Amino acid sequence: MEPSAEILTNAKVEVLPARSGFRRRWPASVKARIVAETLEEGATVAGVARRYELNSNQLSEWRRQARKGLLVLPALGDEMDFAPVVLRQDEGRVPASGGERLEVIQDRVTLRLDAATPACRIAEIVSALNASA
Repeated sequence: MEPSAEILTNAKVEVLPARSGFRRRWPASVKARIVAETLEEGATVAGVARRYELNSNQLSEWRRQARKGLLVLPALGDEMDFAPVVLRQDEGRVPASGGERLEVIQDRVTLRLDAATPACRIAEIVSALNASA
């Protein structure tokens, strides 16, 4: 199914009479999905606007709204991946600081972190390691 057909299948787009032709009211969720398409690699505002029979300036306005936080975009790309985690107790090994440590191991890279490192920071590090692999 073509992206435009998929987005519009379950959406209620209201068509209103206007002085010259018709005017549509797009739900915020549909606007957000259309704007998200413009952020995909190789996409252009003009191309996406043509696909949905929009004016480019209207789509650009929606993009401005998204930048200001007035339009919440869906997640781009693939869903989040989880990294496998192996927990183990090293007998007799005590970190130099005396605190607990975490090890993130990927291929030939071992990263030792303080156990108090926030989970979001660990996720960023693992994501960066995955991106470089």
